[in-house]
Amino acid sequence: MNIITAIILVVAYCVIPAGVLWLCRKVRWIGKIGPILMLYFLGAIIANIGILPKGEATLQVQNLLSNAMIPLAIPLMLFSFTFRRSETRDQLIAMITGLLAVIIAVVAGYPIFGPHIPDGPQVAGMYTACLTGGTVNMAAVSKMLNVDGQQYALLNTYDMMVSFTYLVFIMAIGIRLARRWLPVKTLDNYDEKAVQEAGAEKNPYKGLFSKRGIVSNALPLLGVTVLVIGISAGIAVGLSKLIPGTFMMFFILAITTISIAVSFWKPIHKYEYGYDMGMYFIYIFSLVVASMADVRSLDFSGALWIVGFLFFMEVVSLSLQLLTAKLFKVDADTAVIASVTYINSPPFVPMIAASMRNSRVLMPGLSIGIVGYAVGNYLGVLICSLLG
Repeated sequence: MNIITAIILVVAYCVIPAGVLWLCRKVRWIGKIGPILMLYFLGAIIANIGILPKGEATLQVQNLLSNAMIPLAIPLMLFSFTFRRSETRDQLIAMITGLLAVIIAVVAGYPIFGPHIPDGPQVAGMYTACLTGGTVNMAAVSKMLNVDGQQYALLNTYDMMVSFTYLVFIMAIGIRLARRWLPVKTLDNYDEKAVQEAGAEKNPYKGLFSKRGIVSNALPLLGVTVLVIGISAGIAVGLSKLIPGTFMMFFILAITTISIAVSFWKPIHKYEYGYDMGMYFIYIFSLVVASMADVRSLDFSGALWIVGFLFFMEVVSLSLQLLTAKLFKVDADTAVIASVTYINSPPFVPMIAASMRNSRVLMPGLSIGIVGYAVGNYLGVLICSLLG
């Protein structure tokens, strides 16, 4: 591959997500699928129809992009939010019990499924990070645990399949069942505009790519992000000399910790678009890793056990979330939105809020999700270490 081809490949990976986002806004059924799932479908097609240049050079470009996107995304997504005590008792309880439900589900399911899964502790750690945070946490933990890129793509595909099934269940009957069993708060405060503005119909990138957006927001945020990455790399280099082979683990954990610390610095919150910039890096990452998943070279051994493990974790965690909600008298919509936030990640909150016709759960869902992003990396490494 020559330099021109490599540049074209990088530009394509960076531009294609913008096209998918445009389609999600313009075509209703594509918007319901969502950009991340669409990018995975598109990346898988690209990987298996033979249009990518063959050879080591293409793999190097893919590795370079996939390795760069996660360290860039984590700070932008974390320090764009204000971390504060939950506004209500129900939200705080749902946040804590949701985290505990995922952890208990993973630990309870591992003795059944783990021994039959290749690299079981690493898989359990990655899925713990994913089911408490999201794709960014799963990707970060995969880097820390040195999981092969193609294997990560396969594991993430399984997660998307099972999580999509869970989401359909929630929208079809889950919300109604929860409302029959748990207390229901008044639903006459539904604000359709608020839900739409928080969801896929919003186009933050239009403002981001204006002169004001680039100069006043993007450049300062990227500057702070690069500084966080540089400091984290220095810390990781020093610690990895004491414990060889641990650079990536300490690097990601340092980025997470410093980014959380920066989120408490009030001036950082005057900058807009941080979360949206971070999500765009995740979109690029999703396309890149999916385009590495050539099914002819993937190892499907243990597939049924992995899918079974995922179903077990999601069913048990949802059940525990609802049982604890019953015990502590948490309302139905808050309990369900907490479970969706952890299992499917915050971008799905507006969709479920719309299904509930309850805009009250928007901010609790998003706030709980940010806590999940913050702790997901730590929990993923912890579970892998405990089960390893």
